[in-house]
Amino acid sequence: MLDTLTGPDLTIDHVHAAHARIAPYIHRTPVLTSTYFNDLTGAELFFKCENFQKAGAFKVRGASNAVFGLSDAMAEKGVATHSSGNHALSLSYAAGRRGIPCHVVMPRTAPEAKKAAVRGYGGIITECEPSTTSREAAFAEVQEATGAEFVHPYNDPRVIAGQATCSLELLDQVEDLDAVIAPIGGGGMISGTCLTLSNLAPQMEIYAAEPDQADDAARSFRAGHIIADDAPVTIADGLKVPLKENTWHFVSSFVTNVLTASEQEIIDAMKLTWERMKIVMEPSCAVPMATILRNPEMFRGKRVGVIITGGNVDSDRLPWIKG
Repeated sequence: MLDTLTGPDLTIDHVHAAHARIAPYIHRTPVLTSTYFNDLTGAELFFKCENFQKAGAFKVRGASNAVFGLSDAMAEKGVATHSSGNHALSLSYAAGRRGIPCHVVMPRTAPEAKKAAVRGYGGIITECEPSTTSREAAFAEVQEATGAEFVHPYNDPRVIAGQATCSLELLDQVEDLDAVIAPIGGGGMISGTCLTLSNLAPQMEIYAAEPDQADDAARSFRAGHIIADDAPVTIADGLKVPLKENTWHFVSSFVTNVLTASEQEIIDAMKLTWERMKIVMEPSCAVPMATILRNPEMFRGKRVGVIITGGNVDSDRLPWIKG
């Protein structure tokens, strides 16, 4: 069974099975292009818009694969997780579609828009302090009290296989890509991207993008082992969590490079994308664009897939609005 596997056990067959399993519950999201950004960067950029996904984020792919892959006996007590937002609301969405409870531990500082979405999908929230230590301690209490099946936000092969379906679609939508870039926090999306591309397009470069102020993946990549920060501070709230063993397997084995961007570069890239492409995206999703703009020489002349991972924004707290 998939829930007993580890990251290295996953195959492309698991990705195809996940895509078939979750098809009734997700969107096949569009790929958009921008002449403005192509001229600005010297690259051909293809934006895979998971901000248009069900529940507003790519994480519904992994959450749905985990929820609908459960046996009836496992599903009976529901599911539980800890998340700063998008996995929480995605798991709540998937659990609601299956008609089972979903218990979620969220930092008290998580965006109100994401908390509201979790509750809207039927999720039951327990708040914690904004650190990995507090999050995991609070979750242990919730799981003990409920007996619910733990679906980790990213360090779960069921979730990784689900996230891999994003790049599976991208390969079908855009031919002859030279590279793909996506944000990295805990590494679920990047791991899924690595799983698909290492099997179906092994020549393709895979870049991970993260904030300067939460650069544990970049430091881990350089050091050759996981370096975990407990409570980094960054506008990119979805990228504050550290790598774990299953995602580290993919990052250390298949990622070409981990690039970083400053807080101001992330805000500028987010605002520019809103203005030029007329799409809503989160700060975390702007990090790839910010790193491309910081490192244009790496991407100039290449066809690059850029994964926009989510669009769940608190419209009352846009980062370029002061006061």
